[in-house]
Amino acid sequence: MNYTKEQTELMITQYTTEPSMQTVESLAESLGKSTKSIIGKLSREGVYKRAVYKSKSGEVPVTKLELVNNIAENLGVEIESLVGLEKSPKATLKTLEVATGAQYAKGLATAEEKVKDYVRVQQALGGHSYD
Repeated sequence: MNYTKEQTELMITQYTTEPSMQTVESLAESLGKSTKSIIGKLSREGVYKRAVYKSKSGEVPVTKLELVNNIAENLGVEIESLVGLEKSPKATLKTLEVATGAQYAKGLATAEEKVKDYVRVQQALGGHSYD
């Protein structure tokens, strides 16, 4: 499906003014093209913005593995040392991420505190007692 220069300019102008699926549908109807064709052309022109998925709470979803990675980074340990943590409930992982990140983001945690936090996480996972 070919587009004239005028059609392309019209599409770009309308979509950049109002970047929504409703605009795409309106353009498809007025130009006699499919919505997929319009999206394809806008993508090739570098102006189409894919809709970002959001959860029911309105947040951009984060995977459990990303949360575990953040926790490991906050604790200053390798992610491999937290194997199995990704099987924990997501709410628990979010709590751990916030709890570990708050101290470390401010630079308040000492090396000893990081080790204690690491040991607590390992014990919560059913790992070694380290006592």
